Amino acid sequence: MAEQRPTLLSLDEVLSRLLQVASERRIADSDTVSSFDALGRVLARGVHSSLDVPPADNSSMDGYALRAADVPAAGALLPVSQRIPAGVVGQPLAAGTAARIFTGAQVPAGADAVVMQEQCEAVAGEALGAVRVNTVPASGQWIRRCGEDVMHGAEVLAAGSRLTPQALGLAASVGAATLAVCRRPRVALFSTGDELVMPGQPLKPGAIYNSNRFTLRGLLQAAGCEVVDLGIVPDQLDATREALRRAAAGNDLILTSGGVSVGEEDHLKPAVQAEGWLEAWQVAMKPGKPLAFGAVKREGGETLFMGLPGNPVSSFVTFLLAVAPVLRTLQACPAALPQAVAVRADFDWPQPDKRREFLRARFNAEGGVELFPNQSSGVLTSAVWADGLVDNPPSQAIRRGDTVRLLLLTSLIGG
Repeated sequence: MAEQRPTLLSLDEVLSRLLQVASERRIADSDTVSSFDALGRVLARGVHSSLDVPPADNSSMDGYALRAADVPAAGALLPVSQRIPAGVVGQPLAAGTAARIFTGAQVPAGADAVVMQEQCEAVAGEALGAVRVNTVPASGQWIRRCGEDVMHGAEVLAAGSRLTPQALGLAASVGAATLAVCRRPRVALFSTGDELVMPGQPLKPGAIYNSNRFTLRGLLQAAGCEVVDLGIVPDQLDATREALRRAAAGNDLILTSGGVSVGEEDHLKPAVQAEGWLEAWQVAMKPGKPLAFGAVKREGGETLFMGLPGNPVSSFVTFLLAVAPVLRTLQACPAALPQAVAVRADFDWPQPDKRREFLRARFNAEGGVELFPNQSSGVLTSAVWADGLVDNPPSQAIRRGDTVRLLLLTSLIGG
């Protein structure tokens, strides 16, 4: 009897199942690292400010600090009583005087406005001279108020946040020298297929270079994972089971490419079933229809397993849309796909698939997007050429000028 074809599941249904299981296996371990070395890590605990930022009222301009009431009309002349560079705390401002002040310097007590130097005229004289103020200032102008960026005690970065360069700068601005971050996910990676060889090795008839190993390894590293690369596993049941047992030890996830479709030489599915449990899905998406999900038993528990299709673009897209959300969930990050950008289609797509499509596209000089000419799942050139994936609903034809949703690769990779 022929094997019954599994029911097509929507990507949303698949993600719901994946994230439900992953949320039950979140990484509990954390590390304390220097803020200098925390780029790309995920916060295990929120960061709270131990001070106001800025810690005192300061000038946002080079100019003169004064009392607005001392300049009732443009052209008022005030003696300069002090000079306050950044890092120096001035004396209280005497009535009827001005203080020469520089950007970032603390505004002296008694001053309630700063006039930029371009609206002033320095007048030579005794000591620090005088200044002619050629505009009538408003109280509070060009003053950054104490705490206007961050108030004392405020949470500036929430647990689950991925630390970007600007987030590290914000953490430093509130005095955080170290940060508590989630342990990096540990992912074991291997490929199956006797036809696969590594670049640099002779390419025999019928063989192909193992591009997926490089693509998936790079995607895992971009996502902040520790990668245990087990290489290429022979198409033999015993060898595949042994590789799975090695991969399960000490890792959070096993990731493979190839061997998830029906075929006599595909031993991956029976191997996973023998070592744990497996759900083999057909996902209503293109590229990337076959997807396997399960777990492999190990001492003290089990390690999640995800098997991706072997075609290079299918493997790439399925990682971005299914594996990456699982990795985020393991670290208690928001798992949702990034926000799509609404853009103009500068192409026609008259014969859509019944499945949800992810079309490789890039921006053109006119501000619209165009498609790569060959959307085959074996054409990895399209993934390098593209700026993003047009997320096209099932059976949705696209006409030139329509608005489409573009998922940017820069947001999908490493996010």
